[in-house]
Amino acid sequence: MNVLEGVGEETEHGLAYVGGLTELLADVVGELLRLQLRIEETVRQAIFLGVDSFAIVILTALFTGMVFSLEAAVQAVQYGVGTLVGGAVAFTTARELGPMLSGVVVAGRAGAAIAAEIGSMVVTEQVEALEALGLSPTRMLVAPRVVALIVMLPLLTMIGDLVSIIGGMWLAHSVAHIGTASFIESARAAVTMGDFTRGFLKAAVFGAIIALVGSYQGLRTRGGAAGVGRATTKAVVVAIILIFITNFLLSYLLFGYH
Repeated sequence: MNVLEGVGEETEHGLAYVGGLTELLADVVGELLRLQLRIEETVRQAIFLGVDSFAIVILTALFTGMVFSLEAAVQAVQYGVGTLVGGAVAFTTARELGPMLSGVVVAGRAGAAIAAEIGSMVVTEQVEALEALGLSPTRMLVAPRVVALIVMLPLLTMIGDLVSIIGGMWLAHSVAHIGTASFIESARAAVTMGDFTRGFLKAAVFGAIIALVGSYQGLRTRGGAAGVGRATTKAVVVAIILIFITNFLLSYLLFGYH
């Protein structure tokens, strides 16, 4: 019985968490529909959350493309199908690895930063001060971060895709002596612009998830500095888990695996 009770409690907590995120999303959408977005703060958050994440996204994309190309090139050359390596790298990067890995590394940085910043404002009663002044925390704090990441994560993914494919092309040429022209032709035959645009749509959804989870955890922070630490950790973990789950669902829906 204790096991069943534990499962029931965890399920209840999970549903309550999803309900809280949904309610926060509805509040953000309401603020946007009322044209209440703070443009200056949104630009500041876009620079802090997006532009400042450029380096880690590029490094992750570069070495992921190189590793995938290395493994694919070695196997492909052994079986005499080296001309397919470019298509395999581009196809996987555009649809899956590009948006998902960009989302994961940005969740580790931006999600933690959002939760820590808003959580610190909660424990120092700055959020209560906003409410006392009649200002909505959703409008002042959450909406700019959500919009900033929805815009910036697809842009980071776009650059990451390009770097990943170029890195894979260089490694395939260096290790397996696969010609650059052959690699590019294979990539062009394997992917379409639709593959990339749907990957960017995934990235936009992941950006919304990261910002919402980070903001939600920050607003729920209790217990001083220790509470901020717990909120930050949970924001990263939950955001990454939701990215993996959402990635599967979006792949199923967007790419017609049914």
